Amino acid sequence: MTSEHRTDHAGPVIVWFRDDLRVADHPALHAAIELGQPIVALYLLDQQSTGIRPLGGAARWWLHQSLRSLGDSIAALGGRLVLRRGAAGPIIARLVHETDASAVFWNRRYGLAERTIDTAIKSDLRERGVDAHSFAGSLLFEPWTIQTGQGGSYSVFTPFWRACTAGAPPRAPYPTPAAIPGWAGDPTTAALVSDDLDDWGLQPSSPDWAGGLRASWTPGEASAQALLHIFLAESLPRYATERDEPAQNATSRLSPHLRWGEISPYQVWAATQTAQRGLRGSELASATRFLAEVGWREFAYHVLFHAPDLATENLRPAFDAFPWPPLDQDALAAWQQGRTGFALVDAGMRELWRTGSMHNRVRMVTASFLIKNMLVDWREGERWFWDTLVDADAASNPFGWQWVAGSGADAAPYFRIFNPELQAAKFDPHQQYIRENVPEYGTDAYPAPLVDLGETRRAALAAYERVKGQSAS
Repeated sequence: MTSEHRTDHAGPVIVWFRDDLRVADHPALHAAIELGQPIVALYLLDQQSTGIRPLGGAARWWLHQSLRSLGDSIAALGGRLVLRRGAAGPIIARLVHETDASAVFWNRRYGLAERTIDTAIKSDLRERGVDAHSFAGSLLFEPWTIQTGQGGSYSVFTPFWRACTAGAPPRAPYPTPAAIPGWAGDPTTAALVSDDLDDWGLQPSSPDWAGGLRASWTPGEASAQALLHIFLAESLPRYATERDEPAQNATSRLSPHLRWGEISPYQVWAATQTAQRGLRGSELASATRFLAEVGWREFAYHVLFHAPDLATENLRPAFDAFPWPPLDQDALAAWQQGRTGFALVDAGMRELWRTGSMHNRVRMVTASFLIKNMLVDWREGERWFWDTLVDADAASNPFGWQWVAGSGADAAPYFRIFNPELQAAKFDPHQQYIRENVPEYGTDAYPAPLVDLGETRRAALAAYERVKGQSAS
């Protein structure tokens, strides 16, 4: 037991679950169990505190399933997941009073609103004599520990990742606990009132549009571990060569599980390190590339930490001068519904609507098409993905959109415009992915192209000249 987390008061410890819906490798839960006091496992749905961005529809569906799974996992260990809804500060204070809690533990979050909330709660609890501790459970490297030689934050991925990997390796994952102590024999905690998950209305009902999500995904910690095992055993050796081909089963599909913390990056890192020991040559390069993608997720969160308005403000201020034309709502709807007349774009947008996800290569193509061929502000696309992706998070979603737009960190140059026809020919040469998602492709029922690729490319580059001029002035 670490002395820094020991409490003198025998009351229960509240473990506040957030974007870490698992029991294995959960630092806050691990530390609480070490104390040997009764544990109150809490999930708090806060969409009321200042600055908290309400979840999108697909994310709400995933959260419902994930909480159900987490509750079952905690119950199997002898505990109980308490659900509460409301602004975090008052809810935590009330629960501490109800339970006479000695401590509140949680794993850290990195958005500004979340950090502000957590800091205020920690200060309030400590002033009232309640221990409050936060832990590193969601990132391999804390944002304030990775700095340039001048003491600033990195804006380019390669030196960022080099700095991350040059130091001590990530810690080993904590094991799955054998039990969660104290619940059954503690009358105070056993009597706690919990919300009914079904009353939160997270699942769609009128209409129920989530059939494709249910067919595509099984949220929860057990599913995340199973996917990691399958990926490492079957797909990791060919990841580097096939990861850009959407028809191939070469990616891990772990993104939503990482987003909701059903698996930790520490678990992914450790398992991949073990799996790559038997690899050589190109197969070993695949493992290195996969771990760099884990690093790309880290980079997005580090950027968010230093630029909390990532979803609404251009990271590069010069792009504030970009001359976006008036929004054509009909054209935007055609993009959203996969009716642009460009098969790879439409396939991706329909995959997104049906499954709540999209292959990463196709995400770049669909985003580039919206921004640079349709001249639609990247924020429109970011909002649509926020509502429709099961893995939409506050860092990777806006970070990816700004990367494609050219306005973000380590961004693709604005003049790099993904031609959807060339991308389809290169990465889906047999049209397997396209035909799976756009069955009417090649028939009279398929719509004509929404734009002329050549003309819109020239228009986009002309608009970019204004940004360059602003940057030079």
